[in-house]
Amino acid sequence: MRKLLNRVVAEHRTLVVTLATVLAVNVAAYAIVVRPLGAKSAGAADRAATAAAALAAAERELEMAQALVAGKTQADEELSAFYEKVLPSDLAAARRLTYASLPALARRTNVKYEERRTEIEDPEKDARLGHLRIRMVLQSDYENFREFIYQLESTPEFVILDDVTLAESEGSGPLTITLNLSTYFRLKPNGT
Repeated sequence: MRKLLNRVVAEHRTLVVTLATVLAVNVAAYAIVVRPLGAKSAGAADRAATAAAALAAAERELEMAQALVAGKTQADEELSAFYEKVLPSDLAAARRLTYASLPALARRTNVKYEERRTEIEDPEKDARLGHLRIRMVLQSDYENFREFIYQLESTPEFVILDDVTLAESEGSGPLTITLNLSTYFRLKPNGT
């Protein structure tokens, strides 16, 4: 077989040399051009996948930031509406809000109005809200008092029930109830 191979190579020397040269050029082209380009394209595919993942993460962060901005805008609008529509505009409005309405509510619910004291808390520097504290003493039976509290909590006026103290009188007399209430009001820029 070796003789046969030598004879074929000798007879077709040009063709064999040409094929060997073409094979060597192909191997060299693969080693110099194709393989580095394949590695480069695999690296480009990895970079493209990484970039796509980074883009998706950035889009999620953008959506979250936009939702945060929208939520903040909505919260600002709701807070502004609260300040403008719910809170009394000043101390006089806060007093008017509670001065007549609380005794009237007591009468409607058969609760006897005994006494009332108010206290204005000194505002802190640069505060936007003032604080009016109200202390009321009432007398009633338990059921009427429950109705009074329910009505107080259901009114549209912004009055907060801070504390309730019940004291039972001797015998079968009515309960003495002490309520500590609060309301807030807007302050002018100079703090008054």
